Amino acid sequence: MPSPDNPDRSKPEIGWLGIVETLLLQVLVLVALSAAVVRYVSWSSDAAQAEFTAAGKPALSGPAQQPQPAAPVEIAKGQKACPRKT
Repeated sequence: MPSPDNPDRSKPEIGWLGIVETLLLQVLVLVALSAAVVRYVSWSSDAAQAEFTAAGKPALSGPAQQPQPAAPVEIAKGQKACPRKT
């Protein structure tokens, strides 16, 4: 039985405007997420590169620190003892 609003057609109309709006919204969300990911990767890469280059430079603040010598190795009965784990 045909509906009273649409007596000539047995199938309801497809809302093409709604479909286009939904697709447009999905594309906009995808573009925004992609831009956020690209910006984050760029930021983290810059931070990692700055940390890497700073690690190779000597520290300018405070007195120059000399590396501590390793603990002396004890010799027991002609053989070197195993280093202690702390």
